[in-house]
Amino acid sequence: MKKLATLALTSIAILLTACTGANAAKNTVRNVNEIAPYPEAEAGYVRSVIYLPQLKNEQDAKVELLIGKQMTTDCNFRSLAGNVKINELKGWGYQYLTVSEVTNGISTLMACPPDFEGKSEFVTIKHSLGLMDYNSRLPIVVYNPEDVQVKYRIWSNSGKTLTAIIE
Repeated sequence: MKKLATLALTSIAILLTACTGANAAKNTVRNVNEIAPYPEAEAGYVRSVIYLPQLKNEQDAKVELLIGKQMTTDCNFRSLAGNVKINELKGWGYQYLTVSEVTNGISTLMACPPDFEGKSEFVTIKHSLGLMDYNSRLPIVVYNPEDVQVKYRIWSNSGKTLTAIIE
């Protein structure tokens, strides 16, 4: 009976060690192809990958993608035009994004002060992705032109709610 109890405890210890090791390995992924066979980037494109850290309450967080270029601008507001398409990794069900046809978009036409010097700012593509669900288990994979950058913001719920005024 003692041998059976010892064997059971040893098996549980080995199982827990294996699970802990698997979780540690999952958090140290440094190549998206360790997760799934994502395609390589085409010529003129790069594969941008975002690995989100684990959060306690991921259901309360969202991710905003900022896709654009660092540009020298004047005093006018600018945005870029481009296509952002959601694709599915066949056989896996995972999503990835492709960015294409990035061109100069719209701009206001204000007259800038004569002494205004250009400023460097990140000009983004206006896309319809909205806020994406936060998921630390899967990376966000974006295929974008080499001259386009992918940045992101993490939005989270503070837990505080406000009430509208009835008029």
